[in-house]
Amino acid sequence: MKVQQIKQSVTFEGLEDRGTVDSLGAAPIRIAGLRKTIEGSESANTGIFECTAGSYLRKVKEAEVMHILSGRGRFTPDNEGTVHFEPGDTLFFASNTQGLWEVDETMRKVYVIL
Repeated sequence: MKVQQIKQSVTFEGLEDRGTVDSLGAAPIRIAGLRKTIEGSESANTGIFECTAGSYLRKVKEAEVMHILSGRGRFTPDNEGTVHFEPGDTLFFASNTQGLWEVDETMRKVYVIL
């Protein structure tokens, strides 16, 4: 199929439970997602990702583009200033970016890992 669609990706309820991530000093963060395969680019990792509120450290190994559908928070790359995000924002991460995610309310994003 040349074109795939996720109707109403902001409210789409068919996300797969992907367990939890340890939060810094709080209850574990629940994560869920939906991976989509693009014909001809099967090695690309793309889809929808959602996580509940909390803080965690993360290293982004590959470059990533994400568009925030819902939720608010911050990402502070190591040795750089904090980037605040809200619905409608698009973020571009260079490969090997590491830092602190602080998610204030459940975040949902569309992502493409390059």
